[in-house]
Amino acid sequence: MITGTLKSQVDKIWDAFWTGGISNPISVIEQFTYLLFIRRLDERQLLEDKQVTKAKLMGISLDKQNSIFTPQQKALRWSSFKNKEPETMFELFTNPNASGSNMTVFDHMKQVGNSAGVFAAFMSKATFIIATPRLLDQVVQLIDKIDMNDRDTKGDLYEYMLSKIASAGTNGQFRTPRHIIKLMVDMAQPKKEDLICDPASGTAGFLVAAGEYFRSDERKDLFLDKDFREHFNNQMFNGIEIDNTMIRIGAMNLQLHGIENPNLIKNDALSKSAGDIRDAYTLILANPPFKGSLDYNAVEESVLKTVKSKKTELLFLGLMLRMLQTGGRCAVIVPDGVLFGSSKAHKQIRQTIIEKHKLDAVISMPSGVFKPYAGVSTAILFFTKTGTGGTNNVWYYDMKADGYSLDDKRNPIKNNDIPDILNRYQNLAAETKRARTEQSFLVPFEEIKNNDWDLSINRYKEIVYEEIEYAAPAEIIKDIELLDLERNQALTALKEMLV
Repeated sequence: MITGTLKSQVDKIWDAFWTGGISNPISVIEQFTYLLFIRRLDERQLLEDKQVTKAKLMGISLDKQNSIFTPQQKALRWSSFKNKEPETMFELFTNPNASGSNMTVFDHMKQVGNSAGVFAAFMSKATFIIATPRLLDQVVQLIDKIDMNDRDTKGDLYEYMLSKIASAGTNGQFRTPRHIIKLMVDMAQPKKEDLICDPASGTAGFLVAAGEYFRSDERKDLFLDKDFREHFNNQMFNGIEIDNTMIRIGAMNLQLHGIENPNLIKNDALSKSAGDIRDAYTLILANPPFKGSLDYNAVEESVLKTVKSKKTELLFLGLMLRMLQTGGRCAVIVPDGVLFGSSKAHKQIRQTIIEKHKLDAVISMPSGVFKPYAGVSTAILFFTKTGTGGTNNVWYYDMKADGYSLDDKRNPIKNNDIPDILNRYQNLAAETKRARTEQSFLVPFEEIKNNDWDLSINRYKEIVYEEIEYAAPAEIIKDIELLDLERNQALTALKEMLV
């Protein structure tokens, strides 16, 4: 959890960018990310330098071919330029002749290659937009004061910075609330051997949350196993993202949370260039784009075989079924229209998930969950790919509160259904006795089939209306006449007082 000190430090960095003329939240986070990465490059080099020194003292020879900085590039290192005058520092970032190595600090950051981690692979189109020496020096000094030795601190710092996207309202990038992501991860219960993917990964929030799931007290002993550590750092986490900025931010987010080498792909997961991604993953966690529309010619043909549609929310469901291995699970956020849409494609994808695979749960969320930037009503679908059916009873939950006000401010409140959702989902045997008037209940396969595969909660939830008895019209008229009489008497008395 972020401390007051760390929050204050991040706020000061944010304010420095803002007053320095960089007010777009994504641009702020991007520039912050670059500087954070440049600092980490130097920290990695310092660690290697210490190992080399120690090896020399012990008479051991080490191969230094993987050094991030050459001796000629000393001026490009954070530990060197942070102590320079603002104008000199700015020259090192903007003038390739200033360092004596024919490149700037920023150029070096973009060219370091795989030795610096997965983040470096997406640096080719990075742009440095800090316009003044004063702003650069101010931000560098603020970042330098942050203690980056602890993994939790680094992750909390970046998560808090990313939370600024949500508070930016319509000027910010769409971002799934962290507590909703955690709910989905906790319900999906990732396994130690899982291959986890988010096909629209954005800032990698789902992948980060899955990683944190394994670092909890109940599961942290898994890291004592060398094979698990290898799988965790190199195979477990996979993401696909089309936006250059988002994939860089996502890569940094993962690394700061201790996931060293995630597999990130820069592409549109639905496009033909992405290829037929089939049977590759065992768990998908996602909040794919809503309201989009694509031409059939742009969509990978194998996806269209699952669902013939131009709507991205339906295409992503088809894609996920293709991407999952048999037995693989999926937790995905969809707009309510997916649940009850009457088009052929809507019915097709619902029928496929329910009849050919296993639909486990539908959680209906209130429309304010994604405010301030979207008021759309959404639901979370949980399903398992089987290829042979298996849907028996579908568990429904009517979420009314998520711990935050459902207006644009999204302030914390006491009402929160999330603990109840987790408790009930983990005890489904007790759900069989619940009535349709309660917040959660089970709906059998045959009933959903008979309702033309409609999955909207309102189709199955029963509402009990309280009977209210009103007085007879004659009595109401009599009461009105009495009130009129009393009003006239009061008005007459007031007039007499004024005479």
